[in-house]
Amino acid sequence: MTRVVIAGASGFIGRHLVARYRAAGIDVRTIGRGTSADASWGDPEAIADIVDGCDVLVNLAGRNVNCRYTPSNRAEIISSRIETTAALRAAVASAAAPPRVWFNSSTATIYRHAEDHPMTERDGELGSGFSVEVAKAWEAEFFAGALPSTRRVALRIAIVLGDGSAMRPLARLARFGLGGPQLDGRWPATRARRAAGTQHEFGARGGRQRFSWVHIDDVTGIIDFLAARPDLDGVVNVSAPNPSDNRTLMRTIRRLLGVPFGMPAWRWMLEPGTAVIRTETELVLKSRWVVPERLLEAGYEFEYPDLEGALCSILRPETVPATADRTPAQPDRRGRLPMGERFR
Repeated sequence: MTRVVIAGASGFIGRHLVARYRAAGIDVRTIGRGTSADASWGDPEAIADIVDGCDVLVNLAGRNVNCRYTPSNRAEIISSRIETTAALRAAVASAAAPPRVWFNSSTATIYRHAEDHPMTERDGELGSGFSVEVAKAWEAEFFAGALPSTRRVALRIAIVLGDGSAMRPLARLARFGLGGPQLDGRWPATRARRAAGTQHEFGARGGRQRFSWVHIDDVTGIIDFLAARPDLDGVVNVSAPNPSDNRTLMRTIRRLLGVPFGMPAWRWMLEPGTAVIRTETELVLKSRWVVPERLLEAGYEFEYPDLEGALCSILRPETVPATADRTPAQPDRRGRLPMGERFR
């Protein structure tokens, strides 16, 4: 049976992938820090053993960036990505039967704050600052060295929407009447934050910072699609084709939840608030305008191309029509085989 190895399987995307693949009868092995993982970081022999002979390797490992960017957290954010990727590359390089494709998570945050035009894989401009430098180093580590038998794809993933992840706190804010737009503004920067690249510079006005997103079902669909396309490698933007903006995002959430009003949050409110809950304003104030040019050119059809449909499937799933069952082993309308057949 085909084997899929998922590193960082305890995260939101990883849990979703593991459940889907196991439900489809695929042999899934995991690498992580918990006792439930099949191999643990720091045990190169165990990692090499489960990577050798697998068909698909997916690496999602990395410390959650939803935290305060203190020196210790910054160091852990970087090391948790670089060291795990290096460990997997060593396992792939030593394998007698290396995986035919290795997907490594990256982030759409690698692009600059964009309000003028969308960022694509072909002509997108990389940004600067701590988060961007982490992404650059992560991708450099991933593509380092020669792995002639393994195709490598870096997934520049936008904000993932699903039942969990970023949606729960946003829906909670809306239900409590705090679901207005997050409004940028000027804020003094300390010398230390500028030196560390963690200061968000004032950009979009009026909650118009672009919001690039992707539904969790499309994340898994894109991985399936790319696994079946040996002609596609390198970096791929994993984002919906129709980005929105912060103001529209929050308004749509309120409407779907039946909440008529949402108090906006200005930056002078956000800065002390994020300090208290130990996170960063960059996560909601940076304008991320990313489009999946390579996926669209390759013919991938999104299950959720528009924000309202994606949010409705999460916040009001009872209103979304059920998908008809497909005959096993028959391609669907995207030309994709059922889950259990895609990796054979």
